[in-house]
Amino acid sequence: MDAPSLDWVDAARVKSPTDIRRAAEALNDIAHRTGMKVAPAHDIADKRTPCDDKGNILAGDVFGWASDKAWWRNPRIALDSPITTACRFESEPFWANGEGFRTRQPNRYLSSIDLTNFEARALTKAAIVVPVHLPFGQIGAVSFNPLDSSRTDLSREFEAYGDIYGLLGRTFIASYVGATGTAQALSGGSRLSKREVECLRWAAIGKTDLEISMIIGRSRATVRFHIHNASIKLDAVNRSQTVFKAAQLGYISLAR
Repeated sequence: MDAPSLDWVDAARVKSPTDIRRAAEALNDIAHRTGMKVAPAHDIADKRTPCDDKGNILAGDVFGWASDKAWWRNPRIALDSPITTACRFESEPFWANGEGFRTRQPNRYLSSIDLTNFEARALTKAAIVVPVHLPFGQIGAVSFNPLDSSRTDLSREFEAYGDIYGLLGRTFIASYVGATGTAQALSGGSRLSKREVECLRWAAIGKTDLEISMIIGRSRATVRFHIHNASIKLDAVNRSQTVFKAAQLGYISLAR
């Protein structure tokens, strides 16, 4: 087969809703040429799976998953599958089977994931997985599963194609979400000011308005004003959601 190329990546890019099926077919063709079958999800928290502009489910119509393997109809998979769990803790491609997760860089969180009954819960013996972390905390994923469903060792494919799978998966899911408008949107005036960010940083670690006012040398009313303004810009309903959305957009960190 041809060597991996950036042309592959552009082929998997969705440019408009009517282009979804073409991009999916291109991704499917590339995967098959490398001995893999694709399982895409634009949001692991949502049992809905990518569809073309006519509403046809790509998993069945393009990627060839039979009705008895309709993983997208399983409402528990987002919570129970070790693969989707791993996507919450890893942002780079990895491969997994019942013996564990393999990544380019060590990730201590993955070692704590329960692998009991891996095949039954992940609906595959082994897979190379591309987590796709999108704006507003949405997480997508593309799983590349061997056409030979009995295989459990994908180390060779991961070494050869893991990075190109990463580019392909992220390109397809991110462009699909962009083309279909399924990502949450903010107004153009959502940029936070330096003072708003400062107040939210202190609020994120549990400081009260009075404590923040003492720290930054402003009145409590001024602190409330800045946090309220931030909530309006981020379309948040309360203080907690304002802090959470600010963290999702990279204004502040929730890490301790």
